[in-house]
Amino acid sequence: MAQSNKENSKRIAKNTLLLYIRLIFTMAVGLFTSRVILATLGVEDYGVYNVVAGFVMMFSFFTSSLGAAISRFLTYELGKGESGKLQRIFSTSVNVQLLLSLAILILAEAIGVWFVNHKLNIPADRLYAANWAFQCAILSFIFNLISVPYNAAIIAHERMSAFAYISILEVTLKLAIVYVLYISPIDKLITYSILFAFVGLVIRLVYGGYCRKHFAECRYQTVIDKTMLKEITGFAGWNLLGSGAYLFNTQGVNIVMNLFFGVTVNAARGIATQVEGVVRQFVTNFTTALNPQITKSYAAGNMEYMYTLVCRGAKYSYFLMLVFAVPFMFEADIILKLWLDNVPEYTSIFLRLTMVGTLCDVLGNSTANACWATGKVKKYYLCVGSIGSLVFFISYGLFAFGFPAYTSYVVFIVIYIILIFVKLYLIKGLIDFPVAMFYKETLLRILPVTVCTFMITSFSYGILEESTGRMLFTVLLSTIALGISTFLFGLEQSERQIVKNKIVYFKKRFL
Repeated sequence: MAQSNKENSKRIAKNTLLLYIRLIFTMAVGLFTSRVILATLGVEDYGVYNVVAGFVMMFSFFTSSLGAAISRFLTYELGKGESGKLQRIFSTSVNVQLLLSLAILILAEAIGVWFVNHKLNIPADRLYAANWAFQCAILSFIFNLISVPYNAAIIAHERMSAFAYISILEVTLKLAIVYVLYISPIDKLITYSILFAFVGLVIRLVYGGYCRKHFAECRYQTVIDKTMLKEITGFAGWNLLGSGAYLFNTQGVNIVMNLFFGVTVNAARGIATQVEGVVRQFVTNFTTALNPQITKSYAAGNMEYMYTLVCRGAKYSYFLMLVFAVPFMFEADIILKLWLDNVPEYTSIFLRLTMVGTLCDVLGNSTANACWATGKVKKYYLCVGSIGSLVFFISYGLFAFGFPAYTSYVVFIVIYIILIFVKLYLIKGLIDFPVAMFYKETLLRILPVTVCTFMITSFSYGILEESTGRMLFTVLLSTIALGISTFLFGLEQSERQIVKNKIVYFKKRFL
């Protein structure tokens, strides 16, 4: 068992490395294209696309919920070592996604067009382009929805190299969009929307081709296993509540901001959200590699290893997020000025608060994955979804009373701190999870690391004038401070020994 756990840990490390190689490339291209797209579209059109696409993305809780369900059931069967159900799970999943795509298309056309034209705060001369953006966003969403079972199969089989290669293709195509957008004589917003939808179609076809070639179960059949459908939809239905709450907290708040403050605030929020998305990928890449092992450990009855993965997953996710959060929280102004030609108002404070909120959110991710592994998600999502949705309703009420736009971020932070402890209580009841272990090995280790990193980093911020040089020094100092404090306070003795062994290995090999 110990040898098996060691091999699984190596697989997690290898898959994480592959996903980071993918991320470095996509992040570099993404930061460049974001800058050019904002400059080419302008703040107004960028805000219009953000709020229109955001409305369509409100349907994404279907994608995330079903994706989690499909991935969980495929991974669970692989963990049990039984392959008989895999093709039935996959084919049932594809058929459900096709039916759901049709339903969302009808719903979006029936309600969405009216909402965009009559409720959203969009300048009258941009409504025509906004309708193009809306239709293309629907197509992009449907392409992504149909791809969910294929992506779930790749994750279940832990073939992260596929994500790396296909993502490189995707960002290359998005880089081409920037060039076409720059030279296009047609309305820039319409051009961007059409090309973005086209890229979604291409990537959908590539994922499908890869899965059919490499995984035997990914041979589509026009059948629906009613028993499996009931299990998947039951899991997804309750997961839907949690995803819906998060959707209210993000895209829902985005629309409320549009109603109260206009498209300029949407542009600022869009930039902050885009930075958050890029930074979150560093955490997501790790958890994507980790999650299949949590589910497979549960399926195999290896509970001690599962507990360890949950605690370490939360701790490492937080540390990875802290690497980026600290520089952004100290140097948001200068980073935004260097990155963008025109920085919308509120972007800086939105970005700082976004980093804090994400730190709170990532601590609960691995506990959610432990819940998914059991398949018993009803009570979990009833509680988490109900409490999480308060962000939307409280923000709306505070905006109505005249509170500033950044208030919603403060509400998000408070609610998601509460949810950390709610999630721990819930998984204790599900899998007899040792909450004291989480406090000791995760929360009590991240606290001194966070305090030390912020205290040391504030030294340069307090004595140096704002400049590119100070920003670079802050990044370097915060990284060094985080590395040292993590080694001293954030790691267990066994983890520190692994780090020491790796250092000795590299010294012998390269020096």
